[in-house]
Order: sequence, then structure tokens, then C-alpha cells
Amino acid sequence: MSGQAIVRLATWTIGPDRTPGASRPIRHVECTTCDDQSPAVSVIDQATTDEWATRHAGATGHTGYRETVTAFLRVTTAPGHLLHKETST
Repeated sequence: MSGQAIVRLATWTIGPDRTPGASRPIRHVECTTCDDQSPAVSVIDQATTDEWATRHAGATGHTGYRETVTAFLRVTTAPGHLLHKETST
């Protein structure tokens, strides 16, 4: 098994990936009429996708959009467990 252990008898938690270098959540918007899509950008850059949607609506008359946000998660053992490692926030 190449030195890896399987830890089943532990309490696991899942949450946002806050490890150094982790990706921020990503957002993009898709036109529900023609399936054209905005660029995928960090959620902190919401103006980019909002501007894309308003320009697309102005050019095409399409008014329905689907927003997709992709968040990156990390599963860890719970605090207090022998294998628990703190991550920076």
C-alpha cells in the first residue's frame, strides 16, 4: 500500500479549502437561451460576469441566466484527532 494508512475510525469534517495556495471559489454565468457563457472568474471579481451578462442581454435580448459557483473543499480529521493538521485561514 506504499506507506499510506487508511483511517476509518476518525471524525472527519469538510469545509472551504483554506490551505496556502488554495483556489478561491470560481463563478461564471451562462445564458439560458443560447448557452453562451461568461469567463470563469474568482467570486471576488463578480463585476466581470455581471458586465458580461448585461452586455450579452443588450446585444441579444436574452434575459435568462444561470450562475454557477464552484467552491473548493477540503476534508480533514476533526480537531483533537491525532492526525488533525491545522490549516491557515
